[in-house]
Amino acid sequence: MPAPVDEPPRTEVPEHPAYQQILAALADAGAPLRARDICEALDLPILPKNTEGIRSKLKRLVTRGILTEPEPGLFTQPSP
Repeated sequence: MPAPVDEPPRTEVPEHPAYQQILAALADAGAPLRARDICEALDLPILPKNTEGIRSKLKRLVTRGILTEPEPGLFTQPSP
């Protein structure tokens, strides 16, 4: 039986299109963004329900290791 190969854990991006849009907005910006900035990039009205919804998705992506939060409320893609 072959020995298991040590691979980094795969980070699965949730399938909901909002996650793809968030990652695209961060890639386009090329800099860390706040939830409000992402709402603006996605043409969402700046309302508490929208910014909180985006923030919770950003936090979920941080938990999965897909994004990092270098300082509270600021989200970015990890450096390669």
